[in-house]
Amino acid sequence: MDGSAKITEIKGVGEKTAKLFQKLDIRTVGELLHNYPRDYEDFKEPLAISDCTAGELCSVRACLAGNITAKKVRSLTILNFVVKDAGGQIFMTYFNMPYIKSILKKGLFYIFRGVVQSKNGRMVMEQAKIYRPEEYYKLTGMLQPRYSLTAGLSNHMVAKAIKQALSLYDFPPDYLPEWVKAGQQLIDYRQAVEEIHFPPDFESMQRARRRLAFDEFFLFILMLRRCREQNAVLENGYSMSDVSQTDRLLKALPYELTGAQKKVWEEIKADLQGPKVMNRLIQGDVGSGKTILAFLALLMCISNGYQGALMAPTEVLAAQHYESMKELTQQYGLAFRPVLLTGSMTAQEKRRAYEAIQCGTKNVIIGTHALIQERVEYRKLALVVTDEQHRFGVRQRERLAEKGENVHVMVMSATPIPRTLAIILYGDLDISLVDELPADRLPIKNCVVGTEYREKAYRFITKEVEAGRQVYVICPMVEEGELEGVENVSSYTEKLQSVLPQNIRIACLHGKMRPADKNRIMEAYAAHNIDVLVSTTVIEVGINVPNAAVMMIENAERFGLAQLHQLRGRVGRGEHQSYCIFINGSGKPQAFERLDILNRSNDGFYIAEEDLKMRGPGDLFGIRQSGLMDFKIGDVYQDADLLKKAGECAEQLLAEDERLEKPEHGALLDYVERMFPETDFRTI
Repeated sequence: MDGSAKITEIKGVGEKTAKLFQKLDIRTVGELLHNYPRDYEDFKEPLAISDCTAGELCSVRACLAGNITAKKVRSLTILNFVVKDAGGQIFMTYFNMPYIKSILKKGLFYIFRGVVQSKNGRMVMEQAKIYRPEEYYKLTGMLQPRYSLTAGLSNHMVAKAIKQALSLYDFPPDYLPEWVKAGQQLIDYRQAVEEIHFPPDFESMQRARRRLAFDEFFLFILMLRRCREQNAVLENGYSMSDVSQTDRLLKALPYELTGAQKKVWEEIKADLQGPKVMNRLIQGDVGSGKTILAFLALLMCISNGYQGALMAPTEVLAAQHYESMKELTQQYGLAFRPVLLTGSMTAQEKRRAYEAIQCGTKNVIIGTHALIQERVEYRKLALVVTDEQHRFGVRQRERLAEKGENVHVMVMSATPIPRTLAIILYGDLDISLVDELPADRLPIKNCVVGTEYREKAYRFITKEVEAGRQVYVICPMVEEGELEGVENVSSYTEKLQSVLPQNIRIACLHGKMRPADKNRIMEAYAAHNIDVLVSTTVIEVGINVPNAAVMMIENAERFGLAQLHQLRGRVGRGEHQSYCIFINGSGKPQAFERLDILNRSNDGFYIAEEDLKMRGPGDLFGIRQSGLMDFKIGDVYQDADLLKKAGECAEQLLAEDERLEKPEHGALLDYVERMFPETDFRTI
């Protein structure tokens, strides 16, 4: 069985189960095997209660002491009881789990697994998982993989299907050259795939993860270098001249560009007027003013008689760019004739947009992935701008650029990647840095606190909402049980509805929702029909809501500092003072020390550099820097050294054999041509 075989060929996966897998974008055996665990559970020997440490995930063997009490707070049912062993006791709390009363029997021992907290001098566990001892001991001694799931698909079903696939899959020859594997001390590909799913121990899992992360970086950089070779020889077929419209707009704006913006604008103009096609990354912190630079570039483009396109990662952000451009056009009498193109538009709306784009009556096309669909034909596309480009990946960016002939490409990113890594990751692009914030921006006020601060935080949130502001609450997980001891959006929304005043409008948002539902909630929040939005990191690049003034991030210790900074960038966009509350769910001093970097600085690039220093290869169980460069397993912060080594190996390989013609590189060439059919190394 090869990677293209349908997953229905696996025993136990019928059409119904296959449809559930499709919701996770898994249709083939290859896609199933590349669906790596999101996390692992390590079931250690239970501890005595007296040996438990606050902030740690612990398992204790204890029995029920006394009665289980239940109280109702609006829609929330809260159960409280005490469990004991020979040396101590823990107070247990459960929300909306009334069936616990029928599970526990007095006098019997159970194993309770959860994060121990210290509250008012006593040990507490909330929402701990309960196991019968014989159940628990079957799980000890090995790492248990945990996968991303969808309703109807259990972790057991995914693990069972992967075990079957591994036993049937015909692994091709290892494509990494032997000199690379030996030099970097990497295990074989087959062993890596088997042990990433079912590692016998922590060290095996680390070795497997290292090999697979290296592969991702190595292949990505190989493709980038190929793009760079192509771009280096592309002549500027859309040479543009200076236009008065851009100068007129700059004079009319109610603010002056910062020094950094002016410098980057000169670089953009030089590219558009120069002999070669522009391929430029505009990297700048949240709020540094990248969007006005994109609008200026597009204005220069259309004033020279061409079309431009702006691609955003979400429909809401695309709509906001469209409205901003229309507003600028009306206010300053500009030549923009924008059109919006998104996936959720009706067939009739799309048809009208296609016609306007093709005949040239619309000169700026703003949208999402819909911009690169086959049906879209451009009249005279000369400039493509992609916003938050790491959300698209190199191939999607290329597909948009291919809608014209040798078009200029400008990409924008607020992801604060240190320059040393940016040079590797954006190897096919020239890099411009907007490293200065506008003077009128109020700095965000930050605080890093423990879980005991929550009640005070809820009172603060209530006060801000009553003053007319809006709030984000970020949780790492979507549903209960995805990661033990970690807050999740579903339960947290219910909890907030019970503790905040009833007139506060609360909604939740997460990546498992249908796109139409996500857009509806984001639009409602942007229109201030929602006061408090409980969300996962899906809002990281989603919406611009100037009225949002408070963000509270639960389990902040589980995220990378750079990602926390980017999340924080959702607030502080308006005239009101904004606040960010980082809750350290672990209570560990080293987590407070690390998070305090965010307390001390609002500079994303300083924070990204510190993130590199603070995160090491042992930080495997945090929340990944989600979606960055479309890597499934690699993390550019956690694996920075590995990324650099992969870059060096890719450069060395191409220097010695740029067409991959040597016999020892045959397996790699076959793999690259199979995975990236649009790339032909033989014609370099």
